[in-house]
Amino acid sequence: MPIQLNEENGGKILVVHVSGKVVKTDYEHFVPEFERLVRQQGKLRVLFDMIDFHGWDAGALWEDIKFDIKHFADIERIAMVGDKKWQQGMATFCKPFTKATIRCFDHAEAAEARKWLCESCCSKSASSDKVGGLREVESLQESDPFEQTAQRLTTF
Repeated sequence: MPIQLNEENGGKILVVHVSGKVVKTDYEHFVPEFERLVRQQGKLRVLFDMIDFHGWDAGALWEDIKFDIKHFADIERIAMVGDKKWQQGMATFCKPFTKATIRCFDHAEAAEARKWLCESCCSKSASSDKVGGLREVESLQESDPFEQTAQRLTTF
């Protein structure tokens, strides 16, 4: 299965391990588990860990867009851990579909990603801090985010 889920910090943090190519049926497990955690915890923080990730097929991409729209405000922070090419493209693609603060980390920075996710949810200033080799997604948003999304999608 290309998507594996692990709960951390009593379910407040959801670790999503993604590898290979995600297909539509992968969402049949992921979505109900995510929705269960939202009912139990409220807003979640997500560590999206990409290892040998090859993207989505068309059906899975559609399921992901529907998921993003439905859960627009249910994620507080997203730490994307993985290959730089995927981080920037996915972060740009996701930004218009979520209220979450998104930050990208290399695999070597996974501990920093977890630390950032665990920071107090009351600390608004923490979302603009720089940590180690961290790159803020907001810096990618200098031009129209939909235009950047289209440009990124054509490079995959």
